[in-house]
Amino acid sequence: MHAPVTYTGFDGPRSLLEERPMRPPIIGKIRPGIKVLTRKARENAEAVRIHDTLLAQGHSFEKIQVEIERKTNLRNALVPKNVPWFTCRASDFTNPAIANEILQRYGEDRGDGNGLKLWRFPVKFAFDDWLQNMPHQLVAWTTTGRQFFSDYGSDGKRYCKAYAPVPKNERANRARRMWGGRTIILRQDDDIPDGLCDPQVCPQYQLGACNLSASFYFAVPFAPGLGLVELPTTSIYVLQKAHAAMQTVLMARGKLVGVEFWISKQEIEISRIEAESGKPVRQMQWLITLDADIDIGALLDGTDRRPPALELATHAVSALEAGAEVGEPVVEASSETHAAASASPGAVEPGGDDGTDFESQFRDLVARLGLNSDDGMGQLKVYAAATFGRGWSKREQDIRQLLSELRTALAHPLAFREQVAAIAAEISP
Repeated sequence: MHAPVTYTGFDGPRSLLEERPMRPPIIGKIRPGIKVLTRKARENAEAVRIHDTLLAQGHSFEKIQVEIERKTNLRNALVPKNVPWFTCRASDFTNPAIANEILQRYGEDRGDGNGLKLWRFPVKFAFDDWLQNMPHQLVAWTTTGRQFFSDYGSDGKRYCKAYAPVPKNERANRARRMWGGRTIILRQDDDIPDGLCDPQVCPQYQLGACNLSASFYFAVPFAPGLGLVELPTTSIYVLQKAHAAMQTVLMARGKLVGVEFWISKQEIEISRIEAESGKPVRQMQWLITLDADIDIGALLDGTDRRPPALELATHAVSALEAGAEVGEPVVEASSETHAAASASPGAVEPGGDDGTDFESQFRDLVARLGLNSDDGMGQLKVYAAATFGRGWSKREQDIRQLLSELRTALAHPLAFREQVAAIAAEISP
């Protein structure tokens, strides 16, 4: 009986789902501030009652505003207010228990009469690319969605884009069904004839209808759920400071994934242009800040400490970092290790008794993949640094991931060697 015919090596999409850009699932939203009743709405007793009742029940500000408008005909009854804490509500999460877990675990009651609030909480980003962790663009919104939005072209220029009108089906006299979403085109009209996004001449931006729209996407430790949490922002100052923080960690550590950051707020004096006078004015504002409990100095000078297991179990990894053959002894064990070995003839090999014998695993895998030569080890060194970032050999999770990739590569050793060689040739001078 013949084996079933299979097809491999396709570089393009394999599924209808893969034809569209992949986006991480979002399980909830933490908001950067609150909304309060306008002066006119506060004068309406019914609007105040609806607001207080729904707010106490944990409903979103959007629902509160819709309900006020439905019962009192007051439009735009709520306005944003900047506060030093974040809003974490059950109604903003697919599973309300997640919001409660975050608030109970990381919330604080600072005795100011506001009760339990989320002032500071830890996050972990899912991507090493900072732009995927905080995507942003200029957007002009209407009641039905985005009207215009910015996007960068392959030439590095920022363009203003829009959705193309949906074509009509001539026979059925109805809109055609659109596969894969609405078609995106360059905006080309009397205001923006060349499609370039230029806020200085854009009427929507000058009228305040087009603004910066951005969000952070991250996981909150110990908050269950298969997806990320969103934190929106419209402040360019916030994005600039967050970008600087991510780039600092990325340059020192080589990656963002696995680093525990902390999100909080800080009152900072910012400058803005007053619309009436056109003069710059300074004001205090609570801005989202991104920080991490990392000793940057230790990372930059290479003295960051490694886990004890790694201190004893990196013979092979040290050989890889040095570009030597696997069998060449590069690092000797410490005097404490020799003493422990002589005192206990039956002691386990470096790497511990929990299955972290990295040396023997590495020797075996590299030999079976045919990379146990000077050239092979040198290429593998470049490949590991490009894949996991600077200082990867000092991070246990990266070493484990490399070993996992080597095991997977045993199914196609030649293809893996070619891949390693290609990456090394591209990066090495």
